[in-house]
Amino acid sequence: MRALVVNCSPVSTGATAEICRVVSRELTSGFMVKSICIDAYVFGFCKGCRNCWETGECVQHDDVVEMVEEYDKADIIVTVSPSYWGDVPGQFKAFIDRCSPWCHTNGEHGGISSGKKGYAIALRSGTAMRECNRVMDTVEHFYEYLKIQPCGRLGLCNVEYKKDVALREGEITAFCQRIMDECDKEIQNITEWYDDQTPA
Repeated sequence: MRALVVNCSPVSTGATAEICRVVSRELTSGFMVKSICIDAYVFGFCKGCRNCWETGECVQHDDVVEMVEEYDKADIIVTVSPSYWGDVPGQFKAFIDRCSPWCHTNGEHGGISSGKKGYAIALRSGTAMRECNRVMDTVEHFYEYLKIQPCGRLGLCNVEYKKDVALREGEITAFCQRIMDECDKEIQNITEWYDDQTPA
């Protein structure tokens, strides 16, 4: 199985990146893991032209397609996002806006491969969990429009710098273990179902 870990921060060396590193490390025992950062992709804002509703393709040809291909190849997606003014960073919101060609509401044009599970981790420097929840709500709303099943979330307050992540590593590790346990259980259920269908 393949796991995609997405760093929604434009900072590729900060606290968000450190959480992505821990998540990737923990998931490697059960998945082929790829970690990407939004800052590595170059793309424009949605123009609102609605061409994708007619053709299923965006008029802009840039790195959005490459990024969506990573989603398409993954079985699970773990999105890690800091809070920028109480929501996801603008760079990731711009990516979301550009995903209309793959949105399930885009008629016969929309869609990536089905059966994916999505997880969300949000961090913020302050103490109010409601900001983390708002970030994770945005991520899960995005998942639902791509028919990715939201399966879990983790909010981390009081995390501003890379060094702060070390104090929360136990929570992150436990969250990753939960992901692996859930996927192991699903694989076991599928195996048992196939065994039941096999003639004696």
